[in-house]
Amino acid sequence: MAAPAGYEDPDEWELVNDDGFVHKRKKRPRLDPTATSSSAPPPPDPAVERRHRRERKKTALLKLRDKYLNEISRWELLSNTIKEMEQNAQTQLLERQDLYPTTSFGEASSSGDGSASDSTRRRVVDDLLSQVEAQEAIIRDVSNLCDVAEALCSAQEERLKQQLTDLPIWEPSPHELMAALGKL
Repeated sequence: MAAPAGYEDPDEWELVNDDGFVHKRKKRPRLDPTATSSSAPPPPDPAVERRHRRERKKTALLKLRDKYLNEISRWELLSNTIKEMEQNAQTQLLERQDLYPTTSFGEASSSGDGSASDSTRRRVVDDLLSQVEAQEAIIRDVSNLCDVAEALCSAQEERLKQQLTDLPIWEPSPHELMAALGKL
């Protein structure tokens, strides 16, 4: 009886436990005991295989660690920059408030004369002006960060372009390249 088109024989697959990572793979063809042993390569030494596997894992983990350390350092730099921007804005706001000390709105409205309400309005305008200046400083800092990021991206793009232009295929003249390819 023929098997349906989508049916796979479960005997073709085997479970493999590779240091705790369990997966399925197709069964390897078994060696025929009657075949000559000279045609088949010798089985790999398990100790050597274990050592190679351990080295591959070690290099993969080292690459992953370096990648994460690089990412952590970028996040720390960004965090420190943002904290510095906040501190600059806060100090500018405090300096502005020291220059123009304000009284509460209730004190100014309780005194009935017009000069008190004018001074209150001036103080409110000064407070709003100091907030706008602090926001302007933050926007300037963010703009500087964007400029730095753009410069980094441009430098990376130039490095990638340089890698392509430094290929040995571009070194000879086109005639020399055609002659070399014609000899092949």
